Amino acid sequence: MIEHVRAVREAGGEPLEVKLPRDLEQVGGLIIPGGESTTIGKLMVLYHLDTAIRQRVAEGMPLFGTCAGMILMADEVVDGLPDQPRLGLMDIRVRRNAFGRQRDSFEAKIEAPAYREPLEAVFIRAPYVERVGPEVEVLGTYEGKVVMCAQGSLFAAAFHPELTRDRRVHQRFIELARAWKRHALLDRCQ
Repeated sequence: MIEHVRAVREAGGEPLEVKLPRDLEQVGGLIIPGGESTTIGKLMVLYHLDTAIRQRVAEGMPLFGTCAGMILMADEVVDGLPDQPRLGLMDIRVRRNAFGRQRDSFEAKIEAPAYREPLEAVFIRAPYVERVGPEVEVLGTYEGKVVMCAQGSLFAAAFHPELTRDRRVHQRFIELARAWKRHALLDRCQ
């Protein structure tokens, strides 16, 4: 998580750690970091963040999931536990640990036409997307596999952009979050 805090700061954002549902009221967007998706999901349920996140996303708040965060956002997970908690917000099917175990971690450039030049990517026990729904835009691929996508204000990456020096992914998310926060503030003032 500390790497995302640094990346957001370097990309021009103002990071705030979210630990409880009330913290969501102060942010214009939320990043769900990598880690162990089952554990993160159980903690979200325990602290009622799952419900709060779904509510804020329904209001339009941008959400960005990296690696385990992508798994938690998916509406379908292959190779997950049957009772694995997840948000189920994106119309994607994700395969967990699709690129192998921890020892199979690697760095690579991914094709990402929206960014004009390939993105540096760090893959650690990374998933990939097996199916995208009709509303999902593919933003990045590696060896023909979908590793970054968006659906409205939802944004997911199978890799860890926070572990590279390239801040374009975080910059794009910060722009989405700022635009939504301005819009939400204007709605409250009217």
